[in-house]
Amino acid sequence: QVQLVESGGGLVQSGGSLRLSCATSTSLSSFSVMAWYRSFPGKQRERVASIIDGGVLNYPDSMKGRFTISSDNAKNTIYLQMNSLKPEDTAVYFCKVVRLRDVYWGQGTQVTVSS
Repeated sequence: QVQLVESGGGLVQSGGSLRLSCATSTSLSSFSVMAWYRSFPGKQRERVASIIDGGVLNYPDSMKGRFTISSDNAKNTIYLQMNSLKPEDTAVYFCKVVRLRDVYWGQGTQVTVSS
């Protein structure tokens, strides 16, 4: 079983920045996928950023430019740097990892961007 704990969410003004953290209970090297998603009320979660096979960064076109995913193997932590935040970025942000055929999600952290 893998435990994921997100932190770093909160309230920020439009144009501001936040860095989310996802602390894992297992070495990052065991994951084939590490990713951040976000969820809006009544909508399906959408992918924000991914790290594939330990090093390949991938972003949906709509997320390129303002969001950066990274990881720190020594701290077993995955990060999401978010810049130039907009009110429409307000959502619950989730960390997700894949190990072999198992998928694990964190509990989510709320990000609220005020106009």
